[in-house]
Amino acid sequence: MIRRNPPIPPRGVAVGLAFDGVSFLPSSDLVKPYFLLPNLPRPPLSVRAITLMLALLTSLLPSCARAKYESPSYTVVQKEGSFEVRDYPELTLVSTPMQKRGADGSFMKLFRFIQGRNDRAEKISMTTPVLMSGTGSGTMSFVIPKEVAQRGTPTPSNTDLTVCTKSAGRYAVYRFSGSSRPAPSEAAALKLQDWSASQQLAVEGTPIFAYYNPPWTPGFLRRNEVLLRLARKAP
Repeated sequence: MIRRNPPIPPRGVAVGLAFDGVSFLPSSDLVKPYFLLPNLPRPPLSVRAITLMLALLTSLLPSCARAKYESPSYTVVQKEGSFEVRDYPELTLVSTPMQKRGADGSFMKLFRFIQGRNDRAEKISMTTPVLMSGTGSGTMSFVIPKEVAQRGTPTPSNTDLTVCTKSAGRYAVYRFSGSSRPAPSEAAALKLQDWSASQQLAVEGTPIFAYYNPPWTPGFLRRNEVLLRLARKAP
């Protein structure tokens, strides 16, 4: 029995992506789903799965980029793999008490502040990272953009929010990807404490958790960090 190759689609007809009979269309419908080309065989399942994954990643990557957000500057003093010692300048923060890792609406309180709920009705640019002290309850903070802090940060309309200045300092930092849930964050904090001890670094205070990406970012693309402030050496 002679097996004939399937016909080649005419010029100008793009072959679309089909996953289990459902078409995946981009912003335009120039890509035609497979059911409009009945003589074409379906690709193997593994190919379809890989294609779907790549398509989803392509759609997610632009929204995961952090280039449009200001982040605090710092100087790396020491580096060993995912561990660093950094010098940070003075930072201005707007903070609010947090319960249940932000499920109490603490994030939205901060977000409404930068959207204009302040005494100047001033909109303030979002920055990264979002800072948390504690993995369950504690404090959630946004970093105020440098330009806004220099001219004076507006006063929040919500009395749950406070604006404060964090003095310049040196921090031990551990960077990790994956979930930002409590268990992985606490494990990262333990790693940083162990590494700091191995480097004979004296730490003070409790860990600060820094999350750079929106929640829909795939875990392996996320930038999460835990920081421990280093004690000042006696003169």
